[in-house]
Amino acid sequence: QVQLVESGGGLVQPGEPLRLSCAASTSIFSLCNMGWYRQAPGKQRELVAAITTGFRTNYADSVKGRFTISRDNAKKTVHLQMNNLDPEDTAVYYCNAVWLRDPRNSYWGQGTQVTVSS
Repeated sequence: QVQLVESGGGLVQPGEPLRLSCAASTSIFSLCNMGWYRQAPGKQRELVAAITTGFRTNYADSVKGRFTISRDNAKKTVHLQMNNLDPEDTAVYYCNAVWLRDPRNSYWGQGTQVTVSS
């Protein structure tokens, strides 16, 4: 079982940064591929950034060069540093974990709201 808790969301102005964190309560964190997804009102949930157990990263085209995903296996956390935020980034951001030994199951946090508005 993997429990995920996101934090760090809020209201920011365009161009400002924000850092999201996801804390995992599990002993298998280092064996999980981690990701950040987002869902805006009326839109489907989409992958924003992902990081594998081997620290390889992948980003949606819309956030490349602005967002950075990182993980700390010792602290069982994954972060999403978001720079130069745009109103189009407004969404609920979700942390996701996939255990390599059971890739059919996917674990989700409760989500954190990010609102970019002037």
